[in-house]
Amino acid sequence: MTPESLHRSAAPAPGRRVPKALAWLAGAALLVGGVALLSSRGDAGASSDAEAGGAAASRKGAAGGRGHGGRAGAGGTQEEAPPPPRFDEAVCWRELERFDAAVTLENFRAWAAPLLASGDSLVADYLTERLTELIGQDPDRASEVLSWARTAGPDEFNVLLTALRGSEAVHHAQVATQLLAQGMDATLDGGRRAGILAALDTQKRFEPAALDTLTSFAKDPVSGEAGWAATRTIARVMKRDFEAKGNAAPYMDALLAIGTESPDEQIRYLALSTPMHATPVLDEHTRAQYAKVLTQEGSPDGREAAAHNLSISGDPQEVLELFAQAFAREQETCVRWALFRFAARASGREALPVMANMAMADPRFQPLYQIFEQLYASGLHDFVRLWNSLPDQDPFGCLVGHD
Repeated sequence: MTPESLHRSAAPAPGRRVPKALAWLAGAALLVGGVALLSSRGDAGASSDAEAGGAAASRKGAAGGRGHGGRAGAGGTQEEAPPPPRFDEAVCWRELERFDAAVTLENFRAWAAPLLASGDSLVADYLTERLTELIGQDPDRASEVLSWARTAGPDEFNVLLTALRGSEAVHHAQVATQLLAQGMDATLDGGRRAGILAALDTQKRFEPAALDTLTSFAKDPVSGEAGWAATRTIARVMKRDFEAKGNAAPYMDALLAIGTESPDEQIRYLALSTPMHATPVLDEHTRAQYAKVLTQEGSPDGREAAAHNLSISGDPQEVLELFAQAFAREQETCVRWALFRFAARASGREALPVMANMAMADPRFQPLYQIFEQLYASGLHDFVRLWNSLPDQDPFGCLVGHD
């Protein structure tokens, strides 16, 4: 059975909300219909001015028939304009409405295929939301959808995994375990494994075994795109777990291990920078690890991330001393700019002497030092307010491409 075999008068089941994407499509249909109606009336008016029988032409144009466009020429001749645009009963809306009323998990793939083939992003959004509803809290349904993802084409794969990621069932231990196992399956291509691992990032927390598996995989030299996705998933779950319970330590250890041991520079940078978005308080061991990154990491982006993370935790005086030493050795301008501004974040006005020494070592920072000095003298002390008061937050073009 296909959607085309449904009765065309079928409507959504009573009592169930209409998905947002479906409502958007309905709104789009009404909008296009309204534009067509206005266009018909506009053409009718033009015909009325041009012809002696204006009223008749107006009725003809309003009805969507072929009217005469333009005004009469010198010899009374007229050029026939193309018919005004018409909207013919919103075919897409009608098909989706019938689909919405009778689709089940068993027929979803077959019925969704012709709709997905349209390439319409709103249709894809609707299919994703509808599939999430069909999965619900049922782990067996989620497992079935995951099995489809192994062979699905790119567009269908995105719908399946996004729906699974947003479902309640994804939090069931059975489903999370299967997602992790599929993500580790070396017989799948890297992009497919990356998508599967990304579907884990809505988990509320990771058990130690799962965290260890993701960490080891992300450090693997051949993990590639999937290793990057595993790292991001760890960071996102860390943020959620930290906000709920305040325990980021296991995740920070995992990210630091990836950030210092992965041979992939992009994965290392992601691992080192993601704590910037959760801003957890760093313990002594973690601070020591970031201090090592600040002086030993080959990627300038990684050293910038380390400077940020060190500036929000630990003894301010120790941080200033570390930044002063790192600035003297650092060759990259953007890392120096990170050390300079994050010194202010670490210690506020008390950082000015260290920042003055940095400006003496690198004259390019002298105008910046004067600005910071003036802002502190004006009474600003909060770093966020001070940062927002800078006339130029990116004097060296370092923030392009950074979140």
